[in-house]
Amino acid sequence: MTQLPPDGAGATLTEGDSRPDSADFTAATEPFRLFAAWMAEAKAHEPNDPNAMALATVDDAGLPDVRMVLLKGFDEHGFVFYTNTESAKGRELAATMKAALLFHWKSLTRQVRIRGPVEHVTAAEADDYYASRPRGSRIGAWASQQSRPLESRFALEKAVAAYTARYAIGDIPRPPHWSGFRVLPEQIEFWHDRPFRLHDRVVFRRSAPGAAWTKQRLYP
Repeated sequence: MTQLPPDGAGATLTEGDSRPDSADFTAATEPFRLFAAWMAEAKAHEPNDPNAMALATVDDAGLPDVRMVLLKGFDEHGFVFYTNTESAKGRELAATMKAALLFHWKSLTRQVRIRGPVEHVTAAEADDYYASRPRGSRIGAWASQQSRPLESRFALEKAVAAYTARYAIGDIPRPPHWSGFRVLPEQIEFWHDRPFRLHDRVVFRRSAPGAAWTKQRLYP
């Protein structure tokens, strides 16, 4: 999926500091390009998994659930991640088709919050990303019955061995229960730490995917 180039609305470097200064980010007029700028800076400064994000869903009792996943692509349509669709998050997403995301880049003292409806990626998108994964990860997608009870570590290793033997030669097809979701944001909030908890916050909102954005600055 195509990723947007930063538009320069992200930040500048503060003298004597390797971290970007976000003083001007509140002037941005379009959230996807601002996110691209912040993601580029996170990749340069965040030591581990700058694409890690918390994914929040709700279960069938309305109880919130959250876990960390990895962002695998984004553009002006939304934010994409992949998973076992029979996992807890997969079932919860299928039931509501709504989600929230949170990026927290501690090294940059920034966070981004995203909320909106969810759609399935196309089969072609899922196939392309699955084919790009290491062979061991593709085997793992077959072997792991994600979120379901596991009797022992040996049982998992046995399943891995069985699928390794099954797909010892040639391509490993994508499991029918493994695919991706795209969060279509209706709200994107950018937050940057400031002294004395007088933080900068800007939220972009729209009524539906594809609608025009409005921007509002928020009290910290």
